[in-house]
Amino acid sequence: MARLYVLLFLAQIVLAVCALISCLSAEDGQVKALPRMVWVLVILFFPLIGSIAWFVAGRERPAGPAGAGGATAPGTPARRPLAPDDDPDFLASLDKRSRDEDQERLRRWEEDLRRREQELRDRPDDRDRPEV
Repeated sequence: MARLYVLLFLAQIVLAVCALISCLSAEDGQVKALPRMVWVLVILFFPLIGSIAWFVAGRERPAGPAGAGGATAPGTPARRPLAPDDDPDFLASLDKRSRDEDQERLRRWEEDLRRREQELRDRPDDRDRPEV
């Protein structure tokens, strides 16, 4: 029986920690019903009930099925991707920059090759010189 109480106590602590993290990391527009600091105090002083209350009534639920991104509620602005490597505009700009740099490098190499070929053409031929 003591093991069950320890397990329930640990579950309550984990739930409270998750609720605190969720509460503190939520954006201002996602906190409902009470100010954020009041929610933190409720979760700290009443860990089980406060945590459950936070998850049920204290935060807005993410849009879409089961919190998946994509669909947003009407009237809310579309959210940008979280990481730069998920942003198609950023990836396109990287691709364009890479192509531009490659084109510039190729242009410089071709210029250098033409210059070297011209130097070889302009150089006097050693066979036509009389030996001293």
